[in-house]
Amino acid sequence: MDSSVDGAGSPAGSVEVPVGGGEAGRVVAPPSSLSPSRASDFMRCPLLYRFRVIDRLPERPSEAATRGTLVHAVLERLFDAPAAERTAPRARALVPGQWDRLRESRPEVGELFADDPEGARLARWLGEAEALVERWFTLEDPVRLEPAERELFVETELDSGLRLRGIIDRVDVAPSGEVRIVDYKTGKAPRPEYAEGALFQMTFYALVVWRLKGVVPRRLQLVYLGSGDVLTYDPVVADLERVERKLLALWAAIREATESGEWRPRPTKLCGWCDHRALCPEFGGTPPPYPLPVRAGASGPVAQGRMGAD
Repeated sequence: MDSSVDGAGSPAGSVEVPVGGGEAGRVVAPPSSLSPSRASDFMRCPLLYRFRVIDRLPERPSEAATRGTLVHAVLERLFDAPAAERTAPRARALVPGQWDRLRESRPEVGELFADDPEGARLARWLGEAEALVERWFTLEDPVRLEPAERELFVETELDSGLRLRGIIDRVDVAPSGEVRIVDYKTGKAPRPEYAEGALFQMTFYALVVWRLKGVVPRRLQLVYLGSGDVLTYDPVVADLERVERKLLALWAAIREATESGEWRPRPTKLCGWCDHRALCPEFGGTPPPYPLPVRAGASGPVAQGRMGAD
C-alpha cells in the first residue's frame, strides 16, 4: 500500500501562499521526490498530479479507499499475535477496533457514514472489510509467515539526485537471505494485458530496495483480496534499470511542468471519479492560480485551457 509520502521539496523556489480567513500562509515548494502513487498520478493525468502535489487540494474520502486502509491495518496488526493465534476469527475481531483507531487518526472518514443514522450501511461496509480479511487466509498462511518488516517506509536517492520513497506493506526475508516484497490489494486482479501496469508499484519498490541494500528482491507479490488472486513476478537487474530510466524520464517531465506551469489534463474514463472535475479545463473549469514561479519565456498555466491529452 502506497500512502502519499511525497515531500513538498526543499525551500528553494518556494512561495508562501495565503490561506483563506487571513491565516498565516503555507509554503508551497517544487516537488523533490516521487512515490509510486504520485508517479502513477502524473502518468494518468499531469494536472491531477499538480492538484495533489503542488496545490494540495483536499479530496473527499471514499468508501473503497478507506476500506483498503482498514484492511491493511488489520493485516498489519494480526502479526503482533503469536503465530498460532493468527486465525481468521481473530483477524475479523480486529476490524471494529481498527475502524475506531482510523476514525480517531482521520476524523474526516467519519463523514462517509454521516447520512447513515441507523448504521445499516456502516455495518454492511464493515462486513465487506471482514470478508476481505477472511479471504486473505485462503491465499496465504500467516502461521508460517514471520515478516521482517511491515508498513516499511523506504527512501533512497538516485545518482541523479531524485529521491524515491514509499511504504511497503510487507517484506519477507528467507533464511537464505532472499527478499520477497508483498503488497495487499483490496480490489480485483487486473486482466493480463494490464498486469505490467499493476506491477509498476512493485518494481518501483524493488528498485528502491536494490539501491538501498544492493539486493534485488527475489520475488514481488501482489495479493488481490477482491478476487482471490496472487500475482507474482521475479525481477532481474535489467527490469530495475528499465524502471529507473522510466522514472528519470518521468521526473524530467515533472520538472519541466513545474518550471513552465503547464500541467496538461489527460481525459480518461476515470475522470468521472475525480474530485477536481470542476477545476479541470476539459470540463469547463479553471485551475486555481499557479502558486509557484514560472520560468521566464514559458507560456504559463494559462495555456492549460487549450491543452488536451498527449
